Amino acid sequence: MESLFLAIRDEEIYGERTKGNEEGTGGNEEGTGRYESRIGKENRARPRRNQERTRRNEEGQEEMKNKIQSHVVSKVGENKDHVNSCIERIEDVQSVKREIGEVKGEVERKIEEVEDNVQGKIEEVKEKVQGKIGDLEKRLSELEDRPINFPANPELMFSRPTVKSLAFDEQTSWTVFKTQFHVVSSANGWNNRVKDSQLVASIRGSAAEVLQGIPSDKLKDLTTIENALEARFGDSNLTHIYMTELKTRRQEPGESHQVLAADVERLMSLAYAEWPQDVRDSLEAQYFVDAIRDEDTQHATRLMDAKDLKPSVAYSMKYEAAKTVSKTSRNERSIEIEEGTEKEKDEKFDCLLKTLEKLLNSHVTGKKTPRRNPN
Repeated sequence: MESLFLAIRDEEIYGERTKGNEEGTGGNEEGTGRYESRIGKENRARPRRNQERTRRNEEGQEEMKNKIQSHVVSKVGENKDHVNSCIERIEDVQSVKREIGEVKGEVERKIEEVEDNVQGKIEEVKEKVQGKIGDLEKRLSELEDRPINFPANPELMFSRPTVKSLAFDEQTSWTVFKTQFHVVSSANGWNNRVKDSQLVASIRGSAAEVLQGIPSDKLKDLTTIENALEARFGDSNLTHIYMTELKTRRQEPGESHQVLAADVERLMSLAYAEWPQDVRDSLEAQYFVDAIRDEDTQHATRLMDAKDLKPSVAYSMKYEAAKTVSKTSRNERSIEIEEGTEKEKDEKFDCLLKTLEKLLNSHVTGKKTPRRNPN
């Protein structure tokens, strides 16, 4: 690059000199000699300058080559170190993966061993429990079949509360008696044989005729006796009657809302015993509202749209009480108004009497005054 610049400069100098020579046509010979001498010197010095330029160019190229080579070597070294570092990291990751795989396999093996041990323990416990249950069932069966005739040993006697047995006749509800009987038998700790004998002994009067229709070999079967009594005296045969009573039930004069609600609840338990509880609650509220005697209270309670009997009863009682208070207040206000009206009438009458008295007095005074004679 530098040699090119020097060559261009020589050409410019030479051109300017040539131009000067052309313009200086007609100069003297002395000027021509000096010019030729300068040109000769420059021509002799030009090869040396060219050699110097070439040498400097070669040195610059060599220096640039060395710099590029050293830069490339350093970059290659850095890349090599980076690659080696990445390889080491990859090897570390692979080593960690291998360790994780080994640990995972060990954990899975331990889990399988624990599961096998737990399953074995469960099977052992299950077998033991089933064996215990079988033993208990066997012992219970033996106790039920064994007659109860222990000797009266005072040392072994202990006080135990007993509930008195009940009595059933046609006047008693079989459903109620059955519930009470099971409660008593549970409290006294009766087994099925004792329950059977106690139930047979509890039947009184004409209800005992049901036992005549039961075979003698079935009189010791509690289920057979209960089914016979259920078929004869059960409430399932009277369901339609209880439904009719519910539909036609009306509040009696002087009957409180609590008593009415209790009777509606009783009829519901007899008529809809097998129905779901939420449906029974809704029907109880409806039948209670229909049975209310007072139309205003019935209408207000119906608008409440309660889904249960208790809110309906509470609201109807509050409404009835509020209505009674309002009625009493109206009567008191009417009495006060009547008293005020009578008082106003008395005052007006007194005022009228006073006016009449004044008129009468003035009239009497006018009569007593003598008239003047016009003559």
